[in-house]
Amino acid sequence: MEKEKAMKDMSKESMDQVIEETQADNAATEVTDDMGEAEATVAEDAMAEAGPVAEEAAVEEEAAPGSAGEKQEKAVKSLFKNSKSKEIAAKDQKIEELTDRLMRTMAEFENYRKRTEKEKATMYDMGIKSMIEKLLPIIDNFERGLGTVTDKEKESGFAQGIEMIYRQLMTALDEIGLKPIDAVGKEFDPNLHNAVMHGEDENLGENIVSDEFQKGYMYRDMVVRHSMVKVVN
Repeated sequence: MEKEKAMKDMSKESMDQVIEETQADNAATEVTDDMGEAEATVAEDAMAEAGPVAEEAAVEEEAAPGSAGEKQEKAVKSLFKNSKSKEIAAKDQKIEELTDRLMRTMAEFENYRKRTEKEKATMYDMGIKSMIEKLLPIIDNFERGLGTVTDKEKESGFAQGIEMIYRQLMTALDEIGLKPIDAVGKEFDPNLHNAVMHGEDENLGENIVSDEFQKGYMYRDMVVRHSMVKVVN
């Protein structure tokens, strides 16, 4: 009886131990499951948080090659633009230099043209003046000859012919610009008059030309011959 009782006690203890072990295993399994679920939740949260960052990293990785390409393209464009700007600046400078040279050449040519025209005009005037100087003695002789003609001789055809030739000559010279210098009754001007005699005359003012011994002439603004005069007072 005691043996059976001992057997029963042992069986009961074994059963209790088995039950305890089973409960312990179940508890461990539940803990393991809870830990697995917790780890899964943590992993999911970590993935959720890392998702945007990963996506941004992926976008940056995808965009990085494009950005490098754009930078390279911009660098090429900038280099081309700088090269083009330097080329344009060089051309502008060359144009400016050529324009300046052209303007200088045109100015020099214009000055040369004006100087040449003036020299030609001066040479022409000097030639006319030289010719007139040779004609003046002839004019003087005409005037002296006509001055000796008496009133009776003025009616003759010879005297009238001489006077017509004289007038025709003087008209031609007047048309080219020859003018006689007014002297008698004018104030003495050394630029126009050559004083060969001095005197006194109460009827005339100071430094006045009273007599003309030889007529003077001007061609345009040049004195061909000074008037030979007498100055009084």
